[in-house]
Amino acid sequence: MTTSPLPLLGVALTRPDFDALRDWITGPGRAIEIQDFVGADVIAGDTDALVADWRAALAGHAGPRGIHGPFFGLDLSNPDREIRAVIQRRLLKGLEIAEALGGTHMVVHSPFNFWHVLNRDNYPRIHAGMIDAMADCLSPVLARAADVGCTLMLENIDDTDPQHRADAARAIGHPNLALSIDTGHATLAHANYGAPPVVDFVARAGDLLGHVHLQDVDGHADRHWHPGEGIIPWPAVFNALARNPAEPRLVLEVRDRRDRLPRTVAALEALGLAR
Repeated sequence: MTTSPLPLLGVALTRPDFDALRDWITGPGRAIEIQDFVGADVIAGDTDALVADWRAALAGHAGPRGIHGPFFGLDLSNPDREIRAVIQRRLLKGLEIAEALGGTHMVVHSPFNFWHVLNRDNYPRIHAGMIDAMADCLSPVLARAADVGCTLMLENIDDTDPQHRADAARAIGHPNLALSIDTGHATLAHANYGAPPVVDFVARAGDLLGHVHLQDVDGHADRHWHPGEGIIPWPAVFNALARNPAEPRLVLEVRDRRDRLPRTVAALEALGLAR
């Protein structure tokens, strides 16, 4: 029986963290997810200097790249067309930055939450209406994403039903839209709202899965701890990912002590899970 090779883990980080990890990242060609451009003031301002700084720093990096797109206050399903126009401008600016940095993915946030599950029958049009608004909001963004070779990764945030994002992605039906799973967010939804566990989020995503944020939590808050510091059963998660028909980009998204990432990956490698 043959086994799949261990996945090479990428890292999400901001510019101040990169220099200390440069050799560890660039040597094996790890994926990078650049997260400096999520802030509302940053994405709405002049980003030229920061983009130029990143371009210079990335010399010698041959691995995949992406960015976390802007998300604060940007509800992709907002029913107001004028507000959706602002959201489109912010996301198009994100794609401009991704293109300048050679990024091939941009993470965007899902608008679905537990209220939508509880009120599925109470407001029977809400689900389809949200998907219609998302399709309208993302139409020019996905067209531009196709032009620059970037895929939007729709990440679960407050989602408690993993089917909602899958429904949206299939209804929109664009090749540059895929699903992202944040392991910590899924675990919070499971612990607090009775959502399926993270392994079922992976299974439900199926071949739509393009990206995974790997982070650990205690089931109470969005900790973004290093894998192994919380309650997530990592062998089961990696086994679920190995069974998934897609080949998602796996990115460690930890909040602090990023200098410890090589040790975290070494611990996962010792368990035979990743490298």
